[in-house]
Amino acid sequence: MADLSEMVKDKMAGVKGGTPSTGGSKGFTSVLGMGVGLLVAVMYAITLWVSAEPAMSPVPREHQVVGYATTQTVINVADSLLHKPGGFTSNDKLPPFLFLDNMPAFEFGALVQVRDLTRAMRKDIARSQSQSTEDVDLAVAEPSFNIGHKDWILPSSEGEYKKGIVALERFKARLLDKERHNVQFYARADNLRNWLQDVETRLGSLSQRLSASVEHSRINTDLAGDAAAQQSTPNTAEISVQTPWLKLDDVFYEARGATWALTQFLRAIEVDFHDVLEKKNALASVQQIIRELESCQDTVWSPIILNGGGFGLVANHSLIMANYISRANAGMIDLRQLLLQG
Repeated sequence: MADLSEMVKDKMAGVKGGTPSTGGSKGFTSVLGMGVGLLVAVMYAITLWVSAEPAMSPVPREHQVVGYATTQTVINVADSLLHKPGGFTSNDKLPPFLFLDNMPAFEFGALVQVRDLTRAMRKDIARSQSQSTEDVDLAVAEPSFNIGHKDWILPSSEGEYKKGIVALERFKARLLDKERHNVQFYARADNLRNWLQDVETRLGSLSQRLSASVEHSRINTDLAGDAAAQQSTPNTAEISVQTPWLKLDDVFYEARGATWALTQFLRAIEVDFHDVLEKKNALASVQQIIRELESCQDTVWSPIILNGGGFGLVANHSLIMANYISRANAGMIDLRQLLLQG
């Protein structure tokens, strides 16, 4: 009995000393560490999956009716933004999507191009003249795509963009119906010029923001060309411009998204406006612009967007992108001049 009493005392002393408790704590810490590591690995895998840029959809080449290729391509681009890996991420509020900025920037760049083309279709391309009535479905589609891309509730961005896609589907179905004469797609040179002018301003802005990855001073040319021109707030003769360091990758991927969408739109324009472009001897110009924009989609092998200065040892991805976009924009200007000629 004495031996049994001593054994019980020894066990109690071990419990008070904390030996079993320490072993349990180490086991819990180990399990917790493994859980956190697994969670981080899963989130990283999801991040890679979501960050994969969508492929370009093939442009319909069969000439069913004028306007079919362009309308279907706008639908394809908008649908790709909603149904690519991870879906539409710009308005996601939970991790890991909350911490991503490259793909939301890509989505915004493409979305701006969708907005511009649907506005051009509603304002010009689907109307015979300035006094004609606008198309009922395009009047629904255009404002639907202009809902803020970060809105997540009442209404959500995805819900409104789906509404715009459905309206474009209705417009396309009416185009294909030969018995309906109240829906048209006018492939005219003036309509194409108006849209190209919008594209020029978008590409010009992207080129300037990309070039500003390296700080430089530029001469203020805001009022150049008009001696009587005025502006609301006076500015200096020289302006120093630079894109904030934390925004470099956002601007880069916004340009990637814009050129991704624009490449597909121009391929569709080449189909629907083929006769106009051929008559103006402008088909080669469109094809060269497409070639420059396709170069913007080359694979980025670096894990980060590099921002080397001048002719230094490190590449500057923003300046390379700006070069392609500037050349495409110069081609747009030349193309508009060709379309203006008789």
